Amino acid sequence: MLKGKTAVVTGSTSGIGLGIAKSLAAQGANIVLNGFGDAEGPKAEVAALGVQVAYHGADMSKPSEIEAMIAYAEKTFGSVDILVNNAGIQYVARIENFPVERWDAVIAINLSSAFHATRVALPGMLARNWGRIINVASVHGLVGSAEKSAYVAAKHGIVGLTKVTALENATSGVTCNAICPGWVLTPLVQKQVDAKAQALGISDEEAKKHLLGEKEPSMQFTSPEELGALAVFFCSPAGNNIRGVAWNMDGGWTAQ
Repeated sequence: MLKGKTAVVTGSTSGIGLGIAKSLAAQGANIVLNGFGDAEGPKAEVAALGVQVAYHGADMSKPSEIEAMIAYAEKTFGSVDILVNNAGIQYVARIENFPVERWDAVIAINLSSAFHATRVALPGMLARNWGRIINVASVHGLVGSAEKSAYVAAKHGIVGLTKVTALENATSGVTCNAICPGWVLTPLVQKQVDAKAQALGISDEEAKKHLLGEKEPSMQFTSPEELGALAVFFCSPAGNNIRGVAWNMDGGWTAQ
């Protein structure tokens, strides 16, 4: 379905980003991966799906490096047709104890990076009159949780950015939508599981149940593959007139 298209997926060397990249690759899209850590393993996983894959190590807190990444993707594959803004970090603390530099880092990577990537990818999409911008927000783009002020503020911002991007391009072939996952067992969430297990003196499995039981009625984690399937849907012809939604995949979290 996406043969001949190119997707840039930020924060895609593991977790949600890699799951989405692999789902798009399975539909034939060439992929530009981005993220810290090992890149060769993820590149091999995507290449095994029969598409071309490249990697750019842009630091998503630096606008100039984001610009360079989009330029690299356009030079390498000829276009950026799909942009998945997924890069994110987390820090947990009460507001009065929240380090200023941590606030700035979370806002830069979780929110500002999506703006910068979007602004440089949009002109090419509009020139071709086809594009898909998919912002990975969070259930925390729809509701709040204590001690996550920067993350919640950034993800609410992503939902707002999604709506504005969709409205500004509503008469074109470029759509913008947000995915709002609940708990996904990524390395980021596993750290929270580990912390809970240590704090309560319980096992890993018990900590997972405790974490899910606090918020998610389904008592199951959403998988990166499920999120990837939703991203593919947004890129399909059925997604042509889906514009500006914040689509929660959260096991009933926000239904409460």
